[in-house]
Amino acid sequence: MKVVLSGGGTAGHINPALALAEVLSSQGHEVLFAGTPQGVESRLVPAAGVSFKAFEASGFNRRHPLTLFKGMWKIWRSSKLAQAWLRDEGVDVVVCFGGYVCIPVGYAAEKLGIPVVVHEQNSVMGMANRELAKKAAAVALTYEVAGAPLADKSKLHVTGNPVRSSVFESTREEGRALLGIPNEAKMLLVFGGSLGARHINTALCKLKERLLAIPDLYVVHITGPKELDTVTAELALTQEEQKRWQVMGYQNRMGETMAAADLIVSRAGATSLAEISARCIPAILVPFPFATDDHQTTNARAYVDGGAAWMVADDNVEGEDFANKLLTLIDDEEARASMTKAARAFETGDAAGKLAELVTASVATKPMR
Repeated sequence: MKVVLSGGGTAGHINPALALAEVLSSQGHEVLFAGTPQGVESRLVPAAGVSFKAFEASGFNRRHPLTLFKGMWKIWRSSKLAQAWLRDEGVDVVVCFGGYVCIPVGYAAEKLGIPVVVHEQNSVMGMANRELAKKAAAVALTYEVAGAPLADKSKLHVTGNPVRSSVFESTREEGRALLGIPNEAKMLLVFGGSLGARHINTALCKLKERLLAIPDLYVVHITGPKELDTVTAELALTQEEQKRWQVMGYQNRMGETMAAADLIVSRAGATSLAEISARCIPAILVPFPFATDDHQTTNARAYVDGGAAWMVADDNVEGEDFANKLLTLIDDEEARASMTKAARAFETGDAAGKLAELVTASVATKPMR
């Protein structure tokens, strides 16, 4: 079976696709990827050893109508090019993960009678996925609520959000060795997504003295590249303090880093939540309030309601409520154990396998062309 995966714009679309690629490849299927030439996928996908094909696609600004025409023209042209490519490659199924590039690739597959499977990572379906889901052979969801707008509920399947094997395979010992943290110590991991989070960073800086007063606590603080200099200046760590508080702009070995953590403070993006869930790590979630339709809050609420995390609103994270929650979770081993147990119920570890089964089934049941 030959499978094309498509997605673009953010790592949140790409990482689940690469997790699926790992499973499909291990089953003997050939996997190709369709993305944009300038997006993060153009770097991440070839680095993962997956064949990459680029198509132009872009969004539009409602305040500038000209961008709408440019965006539509790119979609039309890329759809024509994608049709020829899909036909020449003899593709059996296309799996779309979101981002504008999915629209021309998905449209091209529909024209050729190739089944399309849509995977939605968030609790609110994105524009591209929402459009393609109307004619898709199957729609895979991380959160059941994301399927609410679709009229045909028979095509909906809750699979969870796939996570790459490196997240599962890394051990606590490997992570602690990488970071130079003693095995018996507690480790707090803080990150705000690929771009960082100003309020989370500020809140942690304010808590510096209280956190360092906990003798066995080590902090790994991933600020986001643009925040690194600001946070480093705000913390003003002494050489001795730097032994227990590591500050970095970006970490490309998140599998080992998460494996080393005892608790996490994070945004509630789909990929971050899936990785936290996969490792069953106790967490305090601070949703990004300006995400489309506030979907990070909805993402977080499902996880919090399941007992796997606590949540603090972004505009409260610099206040005492967040400080109390964080200090309590650091101190309360029983609360952390309860969150870990609750996280196991989400079965994120099976998500890539479930999605692979859905993709295979969509090919088995497709009409003859």
